[in-house]
Amino acid sequence: MVQRVLLILAVLLAALPAAARTVTDSAGRTVEVPDSVGRVFAAGPPASVLVYVLKPEALLGWPRALRAEERPYVAEPYRDLPETGRLTGRGGDANLELVLALKPDVIVDFGSVRDTYVSLADRVQAQTGIPYLLFDGRFESTAASLRAAGAALGVADRGEALARDVEASFAGLDAALAEIPEAQRPRVYLARGPDGLETGLKGSINTEIIERAGGRNVADPGDGRRGLVQASLEQVIVADPDTIVTWDRNFYRAVRTDPLWAGIAAVKRGRVYLSPTAPFGWIDRPPSLNRLMGLKWLAGLFYPERFPSDLRTQVRTFYSTYYHVNLDGPAIDRLIEWADGRAP
Repeated sequence: MVQRVLLILAVLLAALPAAARTVTDSAGRTVEVPDSVGRVFAAGPPASVLVYVLKPEALLGWPRALRAEERPYVAEPYRDLPETGRLTGRGGDANLELVLALKPDVIVDFGSVRDTYVSLADRVQAQTGIPYLLFDGRFESTAASLRAAGAALGVADRGEALARDVEASFAGLDAALAEIPEAQRPRVYLARGPDGLETGLKGSINTEIIERAGGRNVADPGDGRRGLVQASLEQVIVADPDTIVTWDRNFYRAVRTDPLWAGIAAVKRGRVYLSPTAPFGWIDRPPSLNRLMGLKWLAGLFYPERFPSDLRTQVRTFYSTYYHVNLDGPAIDRLIEWADGRAP
């Protein structure tokens, strides 16, 4: 009789919902999440980086499966996670049935917390019953979001440690930039795409890392507009940047010998730099925690006398600390072979 009662009690306890707690996300939304979060669906590429950095074992998949050249720069257990699509951003294609089938404890997004994204989060949460958390993806909010997301995912200590690392990096950079007048800072153009004519306006999420590293974005309309735009070559010539940064290898290969670009100061001075992109871009693509490595790289390019640290050492430390992977010499060489402006 006692055994039967104990069995019934065990069944009843198993049927009870998991213990829950309340989390307030960056949009000010109050969301009830399980006390233990072990399965996370990333709503888009920035969120997948955030979750991977903080708690890789909880990540259910990549919005886009890793490419062959990206795989060595991700810890081995997570290289073959399935492709899940994305719920948010341009080209959102994730099927809610797939999301439900994966049985996540929470959905996480990392990026804008504007009304559009709040509305999406509320709608998906209502349709699926899965808690949906929004974390602020602005670069200046990185430390705060690491703390908030770390606590929400049950890895508060790691979130705190990484947040302190970010704050130390920002503080060191700010101290150096305080001594450099605006007029003496490099005038930078971000060249996106094979023709180099897509760029980000000053203050956009695609270029804020360049500006945070002390570069002056020449794509500045002066009216507060932001986002990606299509520039003309004539506009670039008039702006005459002394430094060009790109992540497109085709553009990087071509620009040095293209007569149409030959008169631009950056090309004449050999100050065209190719951003590494594995496993995630150092400038954007996506605009997530990966930009922290880009910040170190750009600060060294812009102000080598103030930030003389060895790039190889920085890469090894960052990838170990943030990406859970220990890179050997050849892997680092492949990653940064063009990052110093010397084309092979």
